[in-house]
Amino acid sequence: MPINITMPALSPTMEEGNLAKWLVKEGDTVKSGDVIAEIETDKATMEVEAVDEGTVAKIVVAAGTEGVKVNALIAILAADGEDVATAAAGGGSAAPAPKAEAAPAPKAEAAAPAEKVEAAPAAAKAEAAPASSGDRVFSSPLARRVAKEAGVDIAKVSGSGPKGRVIKADVEKAVAGGSAKAAPSAAPAAAPASAAAPTLAKPASDDAVLKLFDPSSYELVPHDGMRKTIAKRLVESKQTIPHFYVTVDCELDALLALRAQLNDAAPRKDGAPAYKLSVNDMVIKAMALALRDVPDANVSWTEANMVKHKHADVGVAVSIPGGLITPIIRKAETKTLSAISAEMKDLGKRAKDRKLKPEEYQGGTTAVSNMGMMGVKNFAAVVNPPHATILAVGAGEERVVVKNGEMKIANVMSVTLSTDHRCVDGALGAELLGAFKRYIENPMGMLV
Repeated sequence: MPINITMPALSPTMEEGNLAKWLVKEGDTVKSGDVIAEIETDKATMEVEAVDEGTVAKIVVAAGTEGVKVNALIAILAADGEDVATAAAGGGSAAPAPKAEAAPAPKAEAAAPAEKVEAAPAAAKAEAAPASSGDRVFSSPLARRVAKEAGVDIAKVSGSGPKGRVIKADVEKAVAGGSAKAAPSAAPAAAPASAAAPTLAKPASDDAVLKLFDPSSYELVPHDGMRKTIAKRLVESKQTIPHFYVTVDCELDALLALRAQLNDAAPRKDGAPAYKLSVNDMVIKAMALALRDVPDANVSWTEANMVKHKHADVGVAVSIPGGLITPIIRKAETKTLSAISAEMKDLGKRAKDRKLKPEEYQGGTTAVSNMGMMGVKNFAAVVNPPHATILAVGAGEERVVVKNGEMKIANVMSVTLSTDHRCVDGALGAELLGAFKRYIENPMGMLV
């Protein structure tokens, strides 16, 4: 019997990926554990291993195909002793095709009279079931916004989130399926109330933007998966997280002196020092210890609960070709500076090679974004959910400071903490930043 090979879900949140490369061809024999393909997710390139043994009868999705849905059929394997041609012709029934979910034509939906909305297929009726319960509909703010803009009755959308909560993807699915549209007869009555409601301007279409430029003056570069994901998450962050910003200046002279002393004392192995600490390594440690000291700021927001984390898992923004990724130093408050330095070097290298595993960059409780090495003096970073905080680190530079009524020269670094004001308000953010400043200006505290 033919064996279907489907697009694997390489992380809990993965919905689609790009089939970057096939490492086998039709007619090749594979056994369990053989690497057969490379899949590109939004952040990394990962290898796919064969689960079963057999002969590759048919490659359904060609290398280089983008946006292949999870569980879509990508290849067919002929079992041991089975005719390859027969397997190629008979496989494919157990898995959906990559392009199986096609939205109905907009014109047909617009032209459909009200009576036909009531004659929707059984699946659509099942989706509308929550409306008859009369209970409150639990939904995310983003889902409600998308539903309102699309003219969808949120009460008629079936939720797939925790405890049946309606999320953005549920609304988009309802829109694509043509179900859950608000009843036309209700529009006149609702018009007076909705007329006064503010509306958000929609972004201009691609054609409208391109018309502003001379066609000979530009070239079009398609967005890759990483750039699309970054755009989606930043829009989500700014639409749903009320940002609050706190900035302080930290003197670096004591930290730079301790760093030099520790690096000079590093044991040597094969002629090279066992470690070489950077300022960023010490910033990561200081942020982790600050979250340990101010546990009320080491949180994540959900609609029902405040998630209080037991450890400081610090994500560190790493610039890679085409975007940004945040590998995570887990339990950073428990690790030595040399351990953080070694782990960061390994994660940073594999991040640039797009070889990180999902668990190495997903989650975390906070993040650090350091643009000091680029000469940036001060900036504010965007909170990356589910984090409630992110620390933006500027360049250390010599500045004039006043001490005991006298002007002196000191190395000073400006840092800005962005917080999710729903769970880390101004006073709590200031307390966290104060704890961070104490560790930076009294760095011996990071060694005990």
